[in-house]
Amino acid sequence: MNLLIILAALGFLMLAAYRGYSVILFAPLAAMGAVLLTSPAEVAPMFTGLFMDKMAGFFKLYFPIFLLGAVFGKTMELSGFAKSIASAIIELLGRQRSVLSIVIVSALLTYGGVSLFVAVFAVYPFAAELFRQSGIPKRLIPATIALGAFSFTMDSFPGTPQIQNVIPAAFFKTDIYAAPWLGILGGLFTLFAGLLFLEWRVRVAAANEEGYGDVLLNEPAAFEHDRLPSPWLAMLPLLVVAVANKILTGAIPRLYGESHAFIPAVVGTSEPVVQDVAKISAIWSIEAALILGILTVMLLAWRHLFKKLSEGTKPAIAGALLAATNTASEYGFGAVIAALPGFLIVSDALRWIPNPLVNEAVTVTTLAGITGSASGGLSIALAAMSETFIANAEAAGIPLEVFHRVASMASGGMDTLPHNGAVITLLAVSGLTHRQAYGNIFGITLIKTLAVFVVIAIYQWTGLV
Repeated sequence: MNLLIILAALGFLMLAAYRGYSVILFAPLAAMGAVLLTSPAEVAPMFTGLFMDKMAGFFKLYFPIFLLGAVFGKTMELSGFAKSIASAIIELLGRQRSVLSIVIVSALLTYGGVSLFVAVFAVYPFAAELFRQSGIPKRLIPATIALGAFSFTMDSFPGTPQIQNVIPAAFFKTDIYAAPWLGILGGLFTLFAGLLFLEWRVRVAAANEEGYGDVLLNEPAAFEHDRLPSPWLAMLPLLVVAVANKILTGAIPRLYGESHAFIPAVVGTSEPVVQDVAKISAIWSIEAALILGILTVMLLAWRHLFKKLSEGTKPAIAGALLAATNTASEYGFGAVIAALPGFLIVSDALRWIPNPLVNEAVTVTTLAGITGSASGGLSIALAAMSETFIANAEAAGIPLEVFHRVASMASGGMDTLPHNGAVITLLAVSGLTHRQAYGNIFGITLIKTLAVFVVIAIYQWTGLV
């Protein structure tokens, strides 16, 4: 019965998200419904003491990254830098390589620090024009952008500042460059397998004499290639974020040590505030790097940004608030579910998977699929089972860096099911329905899910980290 209650809560939340209802509202409803059916007296204490506590804790740690990533992406868009980079890559590769061009543009922006949600809006107009001129069906645009923005640069390549690569660092006390060789190999597998899949889909469409399409929604105006900033200048903020992030990742722990404490200057006596630097140094370094990236854009394109910055950043800030609160709500939901008796049955069942890395991968990608969120599923899994994963790592002699990389990549596996927020946003921006375009996105989902097990096999066979 306890297991059925948990499954019902998860199913209810997944259905609500799929139907387009707000996770912020329905995650606590699903969680408290499960508590009500298990132990009615614990509803109020669990809501305040567990759900809200975990939700607020997640928001406190990660909201600045959501916010700064969104603002950085918006300044890149308003300054014309994003358009300049996209236009330059398209001209370099040629219009006959439309799929590759859009994948590289999407990957470059997201690996450079632009939020993947922002990247969708920045890349779509270029993808629409390229695909229209090349006669490639519009329904393949979402899968192409997904490969570039939602896969290998989201959680595989070392140093990516996306939130899915940051969350494990707080639990395993690693950094975002964890297991670099495994991340590179896993990312390259995803990239090349994804490109082969998309090119196959293009050839099938061409054989069926299927063109771009006729009855279309949200078609963007053709973009202008002239009057754009230099692409070398436009690349500079991305480079600043990458270099600053790398330098600060090593410098912050040396500067502060394992922990740092200070006493607030308030009236009366107060307890010292202690910061576990080993746990949050990766977060600090990304925040500082994104701030430097924003300042670089503003310095280089102040005249273009001056009149647009006030109104232009408002939707970015609103989007960051919504994305962070959605994920935090899912995190609180996971904490409540993990505290119920039925979760012991789930965790005991997962222990039957003998390989600790496979165990972690299956746990994370399953929860990411259920919640429809890579960061939400990852947070739930690590909040509930990180201590078990760490114990398994120590028992098997596996570096925690490998657990970091596997957890991060697994979160980006089955997360992109139909109710995933990024998928819904991508389809809405493209003016397409699930029926038209989701099948090809799911192809990328399967490749991405396979990639994490390829990485596990590589580690088992070679010991490469």
